[in-house]
Amino acid sequence: MAMLTVRNLPDDVHRALRVQAALHGRSTEAEVREILSLAVKPETRVRMGDALAALGQKIGLSNEDIDAMGLMRDRTPAQPVGFE
Repeated sequence: MAMLTVRNLPDDVHRALRVQAALHGRSTEAEVREILSLAVKPETRVRMGDALAALGQKIGLSNEDIDAMGLMRDRTPAQPVGFE
């Protein structure tokens, strides 16, 4: 795992982090990890699988439609790329 050093963190910010971590029952380091995770990977982000499932429901795809598409799919192996 990667390590991160934060320089010049104001004392009041560090103190607030320690208090918040204690309130959540975590170490300061664990609290910072949680804050960073939520900042860059929020729970409200669009997840591709959920978006595709919602689209399928919106247009009325059924399991039978998906099965039919699978039967029609070309299963011929792809030809390797030639560089000549």
